[in-house]
Amino acid sequence: NIVLYWTETETADQISGETGLLIVPAACRGQLRAFVVAHSHMDVGWVYTVQESMHAYAANVYTSVVEELMKGKQRKFIAVEQEFFRLWWDAVATDKHKQQVHQLLQEGQLEFVIGGQVMHDEAVTLIDDQILQLSEGHGFLYETFGIRPQFSWHVDPFGASATTPTVFALAGFNAHLISRIDYDLKADMQKNKRLQFVWQGSPSLSESQQIFTHVMDQYSYCTPSQLPFSNRSGFYWNGFAVFPDPPKDGVYPNMSLPVTDTNIHPYAQAMVANIKERAAWFRTSDVLWPWGCDKQFFNASVQYSNMDLLLDYINKHSDEFGVTVQYATVSDYFQAVHSKNLTWEIRDSQDFLPYSTEPFQAWTGFYTSRSTLKGVARRASSLLYAGESFFTQYVRQHPESSICKCGALKQLQSLRWAVSEVQHHDGITGTESPKVKNMYMDNLMYGMFNVKKLMASLIFDMNNAKKNGDYVIVYNPLAWNITTFVTVSVSHSSMNVYDELGNFVPAQIQSSAESHSTYDLYILVEISGLSCKKYIVKPSNGKRSVFIGKSVKYQRKDATRGVQQSPDLLPVVNDCYQIMETNETVQLTQEFLEYHVNGDVMKGPISDNYLFAPNSSAVPVSKAVEMEIVFGNLVTEIRQYFYSNITAQYYIYAMYTRLYLVPEGYDGKLLCHRIEQEYSVGPLEVNREAILRTSTNLSTGQLLYTDDNGYQIQERPFKTYVNNTAARNYYPMVQTAYIEDNATRLTLLAERAHGVSSQGNGQMEVMLHRRLWNNLQWDLNFNLTLNDSSVVHPVFWLILGTKSATTVLYRTSQQALEHRPIVMFGQFSGDKPELPRQLQQKSVHSSPVTVPPNLHVQTLSIPGWRYSSNHTEQKQGDADFSRVLLRIRHLYEVGEDPVLSQPVTVNLKSLLKGLGSVKSVEERSLTGTWDINTLKRWKWKTAQNPRFSNSRNISEEYIVTVHPKEIRTFFVYFQDQ
Repeated sequence: NIVLYWTETETADQISGETGLLIVPAACRGQLRAFVVAHSHMDVGWVYTVQESMHAYAANVYTSVVEELMKGKQRKFIAVEQEFFRLWWDAVATDKHKQQVHQLLQEGQLEFVIGGQVMHDEAVTLIDDQILQLSEGHGFLYETFGIRPQFSWHVDPFGASATTPTVFALAGFNAHLISRIDYDLKADMQKNKRLQFVWQGSPSLSESQQIFTHVMDQYSYCTPSQLPFSNRSGFYWNGFAVFPDPPKDGVYPNMSLPVTDTNIHPYAQAMVANIKERAAWFRTSDVLWPWGCDKQFFNASVQYSNMDLLLDYINKHSDEFGVTVQYATVSDYFQAVHSKNLTWEIRDSQDFLPYSTEPFQAWTGFYTSRSTLKGVARRASSLLYAGESFFTQYVRQHPESSICKCGALKQLQSLRWAVSEVQHHDGITGTESPKVKNMYMDNLMYGMFNVKKLMASLIFDMNNAKKNGDYVIVYNPLAWNITTFVTVSVSHSSMNVYDELGNFVPAQIQSSAESHSTYDLYILVEISGLSCKKYIVKPSNGKRSVFIGKSVKYQRKDATRGVQQSPDLLPVVNDCYQIMETNETVQLTQEFLEYHVNGDVMKGPISDNYLFAPNSSAVPVSKAVEMEIVFGNLVTEIRQYFYSNITAQYYIYAMYTRLYLVPEGYDGKLLCHRIEQEYSVGPLEVNREAILRTSTNLSTGQLLYTDDNGYQIQERPFKTYVNNTAARNYYPMVQTAYIEDNATRLTLLAERAHGVSSQGNGQMEVMLHRRLWNNLQWDLNFNLTLNDSSVVHPVFWLILGTKSATTVLYRTSQQALEHRPIVMFGQFSGDKPELPRQLQQKSVHSSPVTVPPNLHVQTLSIPGWRYSSNHTEQKQGDADFSRVLLRIRHLYEVGEDPVLSQPVTVNLKSLLKGLGSVKSVEERSLTGTWDINTLKRWKWKTAQNPRFSNSRNISEEYIVTVHPKEIRTFFVYFQDQ
């Protein structure tokens, strides 16, 4: 007895590629329908390493699930992260398994959701890296199976960013699913049936990239485990995974009672009761019922054989229960909801950060946890960005080179893998165990070594250069002309710097703050977009061209007696700022403080990898301070050292503040307007959380602004809570945070993620480091106490000025800090009297790639994907080096700046002329798998009238117009050389 319902044609086309029928039991009419979505949440590196997890359970998940799905057409399963699947596919799966996966995907029993390499964190990741890891997974899936994921399953990241729905919409997704949002907000949304909405994540893109979003209810992504008739967990018939080795007898801890004739009815009652409880929180009669949890389905046979019986029983008694149940994929569920054609409320660009699970459980500590890992992950990402464009230009300009392109691509791929992997929500977050942190670090360092080696080999190949020399090669990875300083460590105090033509280059040398045996050589470089320059560095041998930094040291002072004006203290000045201890237009003071936290669960709330729960307000850390000022014609550096007392031998904090003076004839706008600060923090005492608090006389009303993933800005008004107010007003700062009054803005830019807050009027504090230990048994069991004894060295750029001026400066400065020039050099032997002839003759790249300052070339790479742009054709064989992936991003919001917020027209043929003659251009979805002209995302009805959307045409002359906040993705093909 069935009823056939036509689905909407568009829906069916998107799911299966052809118009189809949705077959549902007749009993569904007027009854609840539960979609049982089988899944295994598989963390790519949390408590256990990837290798440990593969051995203990992950490989068995895919082997047993594939085998069991083949035994019943009704059975279904969703696969989420790609890393474990790819490792299984490459090293474990048999040919039969692979053939079965193709069949299961074709028949809709197996579905890939998200499809990225990992389920990325949303709070502390950069949008570039989110897109990378998503593209890596999507490229593999499309190349291997010809499929493109269309739904998300972002169930475990600790809070939800407004960038993610935009990224997923641009990737072609039809619906987005999240879970972890603030506990009190979720309770209110549940009560008022507002857990589903259409999210317009970007204020500038608004409805053109909106996406239907489902927030999981209070049970989240796990099956409810409490059964009234059993003291074991429910619905987990395979029990819990065991490490390090699977038990040989197949008996796992806490295996649910098998379904029998005697317990099948109470099992059904428990399941139906939960389905009905959940149904009351949503608007439709369709209920998403996740079946699974962390590390489940390693024995899919026992899972499905029991659930088969239970589902059959409930459906046979559907009149009694008022519920029908079916195995389902995420697409099955969203297809059912979409077919109801309801009108949904719109959520604007506000995110769901921070995230708390209880009043004293604010998940804001992880914004800073394992700061060293956060810094290395971002440096690796920046190096990969540079290596990709460098290799792309090399391949285009040297088609007959001696370098093995396939080997070079593998070197890049090793870093793509590592950077993608660490974006996992227990990776860059710092919430993993120490051995897993070491795994991430090892993979990142290995990938960085490979890319550095690759770039060096390309340089030497292009120039026939000897590998030992006294030259420095500087690569500008940005598609803008830059003027900046690079720093090189040298062993001589008397050096000269020349350009390729033998002209003196402005430079300054001074004693190193970190080493008594070396010197810091600052070289002023001017480099075109995506181009290299070479500089010769040699001992001066008499005639000196570099400036010498002169040091003035001040004796250690007792900081507890208050700041006193020193009569011999000199002002520090450049063309944009003057720093001295007098009342200036904006009074600005900075100090290091520490929050003390509790480590005994019997005495109150604790801080750990995830949570921040301070005992009280932050307290000053230093009792004494030393200062040294190095004055120079190009660089002035203030070195401050902070001690626990006036006689202490070692400092615990140091701050290095640099101002740059740009000679006439150079474009020094960005350089002049930034105050660069580098800190040294640690080792901390246990249960201390270190902050830098910047206080001003700006009247800000404690209103803070922070970025979501380096893509857009969120307004963060200070909120007062009954408990834990300080911690619940911390927010993630991925690249940018600022405070402002009516006229003036103070902006901080960072090269790694931090927690940031405004705990007072005119104040902004950034958490720099954490060292924690507690006796919570769960933390101890998994080694998640964060006893991090490292010394961290974060860098910030401060920009102070009018709101209009800083708006112009901070977007480009963000990218300039993120993508600083790459410096490669030979040994400074100093024994060559003449410049190598080949260095005089030619530059590395003949034609620069430059875009206007409101645009950013976000990607220029050769992905190597073998798939055809035509969905129906699949290529095999070697990597494809003819396809260049280009992404261009507009940096500004609508209305942010009268000039820079305007649409920008770009001639791609002219832009890329240095790479060759453009033959054809295809516009693609964000991850490259859809032709933008064939991508038809589902439309979800809202009360808002749709506005005119921006045209996305490419003219015959390859001219495109990029509108505010757009990210345009292209495949570019060139004429053969």
